[in-house]
Formats: sequence, structure tokens, C-alpha cells
Amino acid sequence: MAPSVNGSGTTKALPEPQLPPDFEPTPEEKSLLDLFAKVKDSERQAAKIREKAAKAKLDAANKTFREKQERENAPREDLPPGGGGSNKRSRKHKKKKTKPSAASSSSEFGVFGGGSDSQDSDSSSEGNSDDNSDSDDDVDDEEKRRIAKESEEDAAEKAAAEEERLREEMMMEGTGAEEMGPLLMKKRRKMHGSATGLIASVEAASTPPHEFSKSLNMTRISLKGRIVYPQRNDPGDIEGWTPPEYAMSPNEGALIVDLPDFESYMAQRGKGNNTIAIKFHAPQESRRFSLNIVGPGHQDFYDVLFHFNPRQRHRGGQLVVNDKQEGIWGQGVNVNLNQCPQFFGRISQTLIIQITGEGFDVFMGERHCCRLEHRTQLPPARCKLQLQFPSTDDYGSPENWTVYKVWWGHKEVMSGNDARGAAGVKASPALHPKKIFVSGLSKISSESEVDARRSELERDFRKYGGVIGPTVTVPTNATFAFVEVESERQADLAMTEMVSSYRMSRARLTRHEVQQQNKGQHVVASKKRADSSEWD
Repeated sequence: MAPSVNGSGTTKALPEPQLPPDFEPTPEEKSLLDLFAKVKDSERQAAKIREKAAKAKLDAANKTFREKQERENAPREDLPPGGGGSNKRSRKHKKKKTKPSAASSSSEFGVFGGGSDSQDSDSSSEGNSDDNSDSDDDVDDEEKRRIAKESEEDAAEKAAAEEERLREEMMMEGTGAEEMGPLLMKKRRKMHGSATGLIASVEAASTPPHEFSKSLNMTRISLKGRIVYPQRNDPGDIEGWTPPEYAMSPNEGALIVDLPDFESYMAQRGKGNNTIAIKFHAPQESRRFSLNIVGPGHQDFYDVLFHFNPRQRHRGGQLVVNDKQEGIWGQGVNVNLNQCPQFFGRISQTLIIQITGEGFDVFMGERHCCRLEHRTQLPPARCKLQLQFPSTDDYGSPENWTVYKVWWGHKEVMSGNDARGAAGVKASPALHPKKIFVSGLSKISSESEVDARRSELERDFRKYGGVIGPTVTVPTNATFAFVEVESERQADLAMTEMVSSYRMSRARLTRHEVQQQNKGQHVVASKKRADSSEWD
């Protein structure tokens, strides 16, 4: 058992962790066990400090007592030689013997001339001297008690100062104050107002506010990605980027980060560079902040593929994701902030944006907040995207947040097959078994262009359509089309063989198709019930 000292000075034992012999701790459990050992060590150090302080207090009291004894036993310089010492008891004894002698002399002998007068004078002077000595002794005792009390207080203050100095030295050693035990962390926690508790201490020690969590595996350089901001490898640089106060427009003083080696063909299939991670801090008083993702030829951010903008004071707090084409904002996807993890007032947060075949998926930690489906054509060839952090909004109102780090690389698709809980995702997640969504086409507007595209797609997908051929749907003023083939197997075969010619994904069921499917299932179920009742 390891001793632990509580606030009253008594000691109690901390229980030793009892683990089975074949126990293999996880990294989190190992961190807790290591921190538990550090807590026990800090408790032992604190007990030693208190013991040293108590010993110093006893030494000071012993020293004060010896000084007091020496002062009482020392001879008084104002008394004549042989005329009594500084001992209080001897002076009182002499006083008692002298006073009756003086009284009997005056009563029995009356007046005897000069001799009697001399004796009376001597007795009177001796009595007065004894009275003065008694009053002096009382004053000396009070002074000694005051000096002793002050000495004890000084010793206690010195011991407390020494304890505080040792505590500061111990907190400065090792891996940092966050990993020390509860007794040594008490003052530091009050100063910073940080969260208390064993788990909070482990998290603070393992993940600094300006670093990505180790579980995300987002290091400066790795096989799957790298940190693109800040560029320099300076571990001490934790200030990050904050919108400048002098900015009067979004592009003035904005932070622009390059995202190289983007291939839309690979990203839509969950491969290649498809994930952006941003470590940031938005203070509680911040009203809003935003970021934009653009492709080549954005014309000074005139065209924006993806816009992300949390607004704390707008309609009770909203997260807005949108796009911009030719300087005009589209129809935004609005999400109430109370449906998302906390954006404002946290020490730091990790925002993850993933580019998939469906659109831009937004995650806070592991929470899928929303999706902005692709509204404009992604760059077809390998290129460099750009991530912009504007300084203000479109009206010049300042934005307030701090960007610590930006990571760019590949991650497995995080949304999964069912993303119905996220805003912006189509209501029907079911995929059409035979219909293919063809995207990334050039924009068309006239009827002749629509007919030409339909004929081209029918010709290219002819062998997958069976006897009657494929059914092609080409909307006007759009960059996509739908091709329905003979069977699900033919759809899979077409997506495999035509991958070098078109950008494709499996289409979703429309609302009408879902209703027809549910209606058919209901009819079949009713028929089965009727047949079973006839046999009964």
C-alpha cells in the first residue's frame, strides 16, 4: 500500500491495482496505470515535504525554548554584586524574608537613633527593589511569550515557503505539470480553470490543444498524407493563424493553403487524397468563421466548390454549407448548432471534410454533421485544390477563430452506407439496382444538345441494356444524366468497363420509386395473408 496524505495531515493507503496475470492493458488503460503510479509517487513526495516542514517547526520551537532558558539563567547587570540574581523564585523568597524583618524592627525598637533609621531605609529600599523586579519579570515573561510565538510563526512560514518551492520544482520536472498527481496539481488547476479528473489529465497530457489526436494518425509526413499548414517543422510554434484586425474584405489577409495531388476520379471511389482535417479554436465570443474549397480557375474565389460557415448568433445558431457559382451563392444547407458538437468555446476542435462520390461530408470528431452534395463539376484531371480561410464575411464583418494545423491526405470513407442522420443527405438512401448516375458532363441548355447527349449515352451503354436497350434521362441545364440498364449485374459490369470514359456511381431511388416499391411490397404482403386465410 502507498501512503496518501489528506488535508488534515492524516495518512491513508491508496489501493494497489489488482490485475490478473494474463492481463494486457490497452493504450488508454496503460496511460491510466502510468498516471496512477505517478500519483502514488507524488503523494509520497508530498508526505516527505510535510514531514520535513513538521521537523523544521519542532526544531524552531526547541531553539526558542533554549533561548528562553538561557535568558532566565543569565545574571542581571542592574543588580549589585551578591545582591540577588535573575532567578524569580530566589527574589520572591528574599522578599518574604526581608519584609517581616523590617516590620518587626520598627514595632519593637521604635526609634534607636541612626541605626534604626538606617535599617528601615535599607529595608524600604530592598522592598522597593523586589517590587520592581516582580513587575520586570512579568514584562519579561510576556515579551518571551511574544518572541516565542513570532518564532513559531516564522518557522511555519519558512516551512510553507520551502514546501511551495519544492512543489514548483517537482511540477517543472518530468513530462509536465499535467501528468503530476492531484495534490501537486491543485494550485495549477485553479490558475488555469481546466477540467479536473483522472481522464481529463490523461487527455490533456496525450493531446495538446494544437495537435491532432494520436488516434487519427495525422502526422506531419506519412504514407497517407501530411500536414500542409504550418509548413515549417517547429514544435514550439503553436500560435496558429487568426484573421487580422485590419482586414476589410474576405481576401485581405486571408490564409490560403494548397491541397496538391487531387484526383476527383480517385476521391469519388474512396481512394487517393480525399480528406481535410483542421485543428482550430473558436472562442466563446466569436460570432462566426468560415472556409472555402476551390479548384483551379476559381477567378479570385468567384467560384467555390464548398463553403463552410458556423454562425453562433444567426437564428439561434446555425451551420451553413453552400457553394458559389459565378459569384452567386446557391441554396444553402442549414443545420441547427444544437444538433452538432460544440463549435464555440472549446479549447480546440478537429473539423474533418471528406470528398466522396456523393459530395462534401462534414465531421466533427466522429459525428457526421452534414453533407453538401456535388453541385458543380469537380476538376476532371489531377490538380491542386486550395483551402481559403477568409478574414471577413462578404460584408466586411470580422471573423474570429484560430487555425492551428491543416492535414491533407487519404482516409477511408467515414459516412458509411447509411448517412440518413446527416443534414443535406437525400431522404431515400436506397440505391437503385439498375440505374447509373453519370456526372462530370459539360453543361447543356438547348434541346439539340439534350438529344445529342442522349444518343451518345444510348450508343455507349447499348450492350448493357438488353433487348430494348438502356433508358437514358438527360435533364436540361445540368451536368449529369441517368442511365438505366437491363439488370443489376449489367449495371455493375458497366461501371467496371466504362470507368475510363465516364464518372459514374449508383443512382438513388426517387421518392416516387420508393412509394411504388413500398406499395408493391404492401400488395404482396396482403395477397400472402389472403392466401393463408383461405387455406385455414
